[in-house]
Amino acid sequence: MNLRTEALALLLGLMLAIAIVGAPATLAQTLNVLHTFAGPDGSEPVAGLIMDRVGNLYGTTSIGGAGYGTVFKLSRVGASWVLHTLYTFQGGNDGATPQARVVFGPDGTLYGTATAGGSHGGGTVFNLRPPPGACLAAQCPWKETVLYSFMGGSDGASPQYGDLAFDAAGNIYGTTSYGGGGCSPYGGCGVVFKLSQTGGSWTENVLYAFSSSAQGYIPFSGIVLDGVGNLYGTTFQGGTHGLGTVYELTHLASGWTQTTLHSFGEGGESGGHPYAGLTMDQYGNLYGTTASLGSVYELQPSGGTWTYEVLQNVPPGPYDAPTIDASGNLYATASGDFSSFGNVFKLTPGTGGWTYTDLYDFFNNNNFEDGFFPLGAVVLDGHGNIYGTTFQGGDQKCGEGCGVVWEITP
Repeated sequence: MNLRTEALALLLGLMLAIAIVGAPATLAQTLNVLHTFAGPDGSEPVAGLIMDRVGNLYGTTSIGGAGYGTVFKLSRVGASWVLHTLYTFQGGNDGATPQARVVFGPDGTLYGTATAGGSHGGGTVFNLRPPPGACLAAQCPWKETVLYSFMGGSDGASPQYGDLAFDAAGNIYGTTSYGGGGCSPYGGCGVVFKLSQTGGSWTENVLYAFSSSAQGYIPFSGIVLDGVGNLYGTTFQGGTHGLGTVYELTHLASGWTQTTLHSFGEGGESGGHPYAGLTMDQYGNLYGTTASLGSVYELQPSGGTWTYEVLQNVPPGPYDAPTIDASGNLYATASGDFSSFGNVFKLTPGTGGWTYTDLYDFFNNNNFEDGFFPLGAVVLDGHGNIYGTTFQGGDQKCGEGCGVVWEITP
């Protein structure tokens, strides 16, 4: 069993093992399926989407295409949406199995990670650029450049679900879930890395290698940066209670120092095992989700310490960080369990706390075509429409369904 298969098995196994959480009645919303994947155009999107300034959507599928995943673009054409496959992974040196979103770099091109493949088999960091000049064909593949291939040793292995991040100088930051040391069955507990460009080539520097259960280990998600260059992220396992951690990396003259901001399970709290990373608001507060039992939490900085608070217990299986709108509302997906197949929800802040609203339930009335098991984060446009993906569902001819891209309109 390879790393991708085992990680997804763990993800879906946990999805089917967590308890059912009651939720308020659904607020009437309209869901439109923008695209149903069929296999050759991609299959099983794990990650959510990003949107450019004119409203085009970009994402990845973890398999499909030539069998190793794709990067795609969805563009509105009249009243319809048209999918363009930007790149199809071949499973060799170019990488395989992208499970994170692609993101726009400072130069306006796309950057992402592949969990497997590369010249050493440990995954890659890649860049995609549009073809030069005008393209008159229906499909115009973009040019892929592998910036770094993980060797699977001290440099890390298997970047998974986390977005890449950039600093003001254009350096790239991310994590690998494995590699870096000897404290897990995969030859390491994961690393936080930085890629810097010099003379047209990229060099990796491992900022921190997780090396003990007390610090947390297996960072499935990426990191976020604050205004002074500190890094924040989560680990899926480890910490005081073995349920994962939230950590901070601070750059000092002697190197990077790790501080555990929170160990899940403190004080008997429910929830833990975060697949999701963090979202930072304009005040420096951090928001995240836990997959086990389902919760949305906040960490607030105050006088050199951090205060942890569970904002809301939510349906089982949120696997990505919440999205914040301009009013401070939080939006996220939950993947579901035995009796449900996932939903999209909203948390609204108020003087009495946070109000939970169930925006849409997947597989409602056995509607297979809408998709099910949403795993990625959502993205919002300027009109309040919400966009995301489901891991499965859609056309029943594609096994359990290859997944869909959807839009929710108020």
